[in-house]
Amino acid sequence: MALYYVPTPGRPLYQRGPPYDRGVVSEADLERTEAGFVPASSGWFVMNAREARWFDNPGRGHSLPLTGHDEYEAETFFAMLGMAIRVVNPGEPTDTYHWETEQEDFLVVSGEALLIVEGQERRLKQWDFVHCPPETRHAFVGAGDGPCVLLCASSRQFQKDGPWGFYCVDEIAARYNASSPEETQDGALAYARFPPSQPTRYRDGFLPHD
Repeated sequence: MALYYVPTPGRPLYQRGPPYDRGVVSEADLERTEAGFVPASSGWFVMNAREARWFDNPGRGHSLPLTGHDEYEAETFFAMLGMAIRVVNPGEPTDTYHWETEQEDFLVVSGEALLIVEGQERRLKQWDFVHCPPETRHAFVGAGDGPCVLLCASSRQFQKDGPWGFYCVDEIAARYNASSPEETQDGALAYARFPPSQPTRYRDGFLPHD
């Protein structure tokens, strides 16, 4: 008899029961594009970040959306979790000051960053972890003497059923070109000050060497 976990309102219990009968999860297809590999079907896969499709975000560094770049990719292959790598130089914002309806978490893999959160500034260094509960207003700006690499993760399980969040106006964020011009849910308006992102191949220097 197998052990399986049964969540209850009280303390967790482990009970004996029949083995869980499931099918085999198939391996996903990876499509090779001019900018690198992208998942092309549902399933498990292994993909090296240096071989994946990156994006050049003028004024906002470079990014690797590991779990979908657009709505189609996210909802088709990665409906529950969003994850990305962001690389920014000192003084560059990663995004526009905003809040989301679901949890977001961030890990500084290398370099330094400035976190703007709920009207405050916090300096971040390598291996600092940032947790943002739902509706936490935040943005990141590269700091220090070289590139900052952020690993970003967020829940997206319920966003398709309602508003995702809001881009916000903030005086501190505006000092770093990270504020929206107005309160809005329109990404085109919130990022109108930046040229459009373009797919690009990985270039040496995006990620720290082993």
